[in-house]
Amino acid sequence: MSDEMLVQFGSPTLAGIKTGNLFTCPCADRKQTLQELGRLNRRLGPKGLRILPLRYFKGRVLLYLYRPARLEKDLSDRDSAALLEKAGYRHENANQCVAELIRRLNRCKKPELQEEFPHEIGLFLSYPPVDVQGFIAHSANRAEGCKLVGTWRVYGDADAAKKTFEKYRRCTESYCRLWSDGVPLDRLAVVV
Repeated sequence: MSDEMLVQFGSPTLAGIKTGNLFTCPCADRKQTLQELGRLNRRLGPKGLRILPLRYFKGRVLLYLYRPARLEKDLSDRDSAALLEKAGYRHENANQCVAELIRRLNRCKKPELQEEFPHEIGLFLSYPPVDVQGFIAHSANRAEGCKLVGTWRVYGDADAAKKTFEKYRRCTESYCRLWSDGVPLDRLAVVV
């Protein structure tokens, strides 16, 4: 996994405007991947970032780049905590929630099957709780009640979501341009 991949798929998190990003990358050797992630965590940890493998599947790994302190705050939100409790999470701290999310992802035999996937994952990615709840509630027909589709499906405030989608797009565009101009990952990852 390259620094370029982190910039391409995790710019809003690197910039501190989003709690976390998910992306996949090839994984031929788990041990080597874990070593790479260890090196990345040593570099990014001082910036308040962490990257974890959530699931290995068919020669790929699903990675979660996130800001633990911000995740703790997000999951402590009253609506987020209620959604997690309803989904069966024991919400004592964000680390326990991430561990439970990993367990749930790894129980999915076929992650492409919507009914097996833990849709509360949106709470780990800065999605508004109202939108996560709307997505879960409309699991049979996700288009029902949906006001907008962008980074996520919006069931609540479409205007605010549009602004957020645009902010993420501009951030990614800017970070990719800076990266191609030679700015290293260590400078792009900010402390917030």
